[in-house]
Amino acid sequence: MDYKFNVSVNEYLPLREVVFNNLRDAILKGELAPGERLLENQLADKLGVSRTPVREALRMLEQENLVALIPRKGAQVLDLSANDIKNVLEIRSALEAVGIRHACRSMTSESLREIKLLNAQFEQAFEDGDYEKVATVDEKIHDIIFASSNNNKLVQIISSMRAQVYRYRIAYLKVHETKTAVINHHRAIIEAIENRNEKDGVRVMAEHIEHQTQVILKSLKK
Repeated sequence: MDYKFNVSVNEYLPLREVVFNNLRDAILKGELAPGERLLENQLADKLGVSRTPVREALRMLEQENLVALIPRKGAQVLDLSANDIKNVLEIRSALEAVGIRHACRSMTSESLREIKLLNAQFEQAFEDGDYEKVATVDEKIHDIIFASSNNNKLVQIISSMRAQVYRYRIAYLKVHETKTAVINHHRAIIEAIENRNEKDGVRVMAEHIEHQTQVILKSLKK
């Protein structure tokens, strides 16, 4: 494990959450690779903490399906199979349909303006080839859509599921044909929200997630 941690202690967060956030970020960005072993004593030394917050953070990562805790062997970064990814994105598609329905019914004009500003950043990041920013801004757009539901449980579930496939999204965004398709999807989603058109919103959102699913599954076969 050669990854260099840059830990910033946050006085407002328990130490286990600081460790969790650092490890989670490293896994999602692919800096800790699928299959890599995460040993408590090594992590504690690298992070400059005791083993207790590391152990607690690993359990939290297990709950997000980002690591597997193996008896007598420790933790290992979890790798998702093609079938796992397909199943996760199938469920995400259903949840996104709920989110877009609520957005079309009740998104405020302020939130709509915010989404439009974010989408401009999203398209510029694509032009710049800054795929991490593309992914980050994309999440913010979807977060605003889900926030329109006023359903905290829905927001929590989608956040956990999104984390499971984040590692594969950067590769997905780099695929040549993704740029035009995703930009068009975003524009159509925003138009549906603005026009309060649930039918179009649900249709385009389903196409958006299906496109992501197919490109990710195709990339895994290479």
